[in-house]
Amino acid sequence: MKLISRYTMMLLALVVLLTTVAPVASAAGTTGSSGSSGSKKLVLGTSADFAPYEFHKVIDGKDQIVGFDISIAKEIAADLGAELVIEDMGFDGLLPALQSGRVDMVISGMTPTDERRQSIDFSDTYYKSKQVIMIRNADKDKYPTMADLENEKIGVQKGSIQETIGQGIPGAKLTALDKISDIVLQLQTNRVNAAIVEDTVAAGYLDDVIGLAPAIPDEEQAEAAIGIRKGNTELLNAVNGTLERLKSENKIDQLVTEASQMMAEKSKQNIFEVFWQYKSFYATGLGYTLLLSALGVFFGVIIGLIICLFRLHDIAILRWIGTAYVELIRGTPMLVQLMIIYYGVSLTFGINFSALQAGIITLSINSGAYLAEIFRAGIQGVDRGQLEAARSLGMGRGAAMRFIVLPQAFKAVLPAIGNEFVTIIKESSIISVIGMVDIMYQASVVKNITYQGMNPFLIAAAIYFVLTFILSKLLGRLERKLSASDRR
Repeated sequence: MKLISRYTMMLLALVVLLTTVAPVASAAGTTGSSGSSGSKKLVLGTSADFAPYEFHKVIDGKDQIVGFDISIAKEIAADLGAELVIEDMGFDGLLPALQSGRVDMVISGMTPTDERRQSIDFSDTYYKSKQVIMIRNADKDKYPTMADLENEKIGVQKGSIQETIGQGIPGAKLTALDKISDIVLQLQTNRVNAAIVEDTVAAGYLDDVIGLAPAIPDEEQAEAAIGIRKGNTELLNAVNGTLERLKSENKIDQLVTEASQMMAEKSKQNIFEVFWQYKSFYATGLGYTLLLSALGVFFGVIIGLIICLFRLHDIAILRWIGTAYVELIRGTPMLVQLMIIYYGVSLTFGINFSALQAGIITLSINSGAYLAEIFRAGIQGVDRGQLEAARSLGMGRGAAMRFIVLPQAFKAVLPAIGNEFVTIIKESSIISVIGMVDIMYQASVVKNITYQGMNPFLIAAAIYFVLTFILSKLLGRLERKLSASDRR
């Protein structure tokens, strides 16, 4: 029991350390959060894959999020005397982020539908656009009217007005994805035959392969507005004041033109040129991936060992807790666990974990369940007579486990622990959905900058392979070294 108590106290200390390593994002204030220096911060939530509204662009060698939505946000921040902080995330994560207080406002070409108004408030509209049908140029004459799209495979952005339009097409088989660039890739690879997008967005993807169909959705022009958390009337009034000023100065049309010109600047590059130009992006992602994986396995080993001891203990309630933990974690997807920790904990308890913290916690509790079973198999594989012999010599159960059983069990399960580390390196890519700047997130950024569908991900795949290959070789050498020491 003393051994369990010791490890439990160690776990609590590590949890406290984990929650203080990275700053916890404070709940957004009335008109912006207060920074550490006392200056106001205006936190903007956006999905930066929607050119020319918002998109990534390399300027002066640095990755920046630009677009006319971003320019409008800067004007709002300037009028408020606040520093603009941009949080890039998936489109369908914007509303939960706003509701949970992670961001002060959402600008992402969002249409103020009646359904969305039930959960958030909207500013006055600031832009109107038309919907178009993107197709492969080879099929240009195939869809002269919307009726010709019936029963077709159509790509749409998840949670968007375009998805609603697609749902109104009889028999349409919709593929709903977070990123516009992913939808275009689906079109290029013949997985869908058409895609519904806004005209300003479609302009960035038109080339020799992708064009527009004569068919035009019957929907009225889509309006874009800024999302504000319900009840935040002070910020809502301030945003509307800035928009009114920009409209009176005819500045929004100017910002749209400037963003469209930036969007049009793209060049053809092969995979080696892409890697070399954006190597700093991948280097940053590599660093975060290694940090997430290392800490995930480190905390996972501690959690797994504690849960394993619970499962092997004589006290029934501890065995039940250990079994319930393993079954619950192994029986639910890691993505669901991530959403609960990142959004659910914030909405329920008001605790806002940063993306890094949420990622480490998710990987830790997930790997802990699998490592618990690995440790249990290792401990049960040690001859029980050794534990009995240690007890007969006067050693307590805790000391016998610590000095006799666990070292042998750890050596036996080292290959399985190594496999779990390799698995965590690959599964850490899931954390990119909440804006964690890992390898997969950076690959998506490069894809959005270059408008290339495959090369950025091929580079990411190569990096993951090199990581796991090197780790496998190092673990193999360690196993051989331990085996050699046994033969002596």
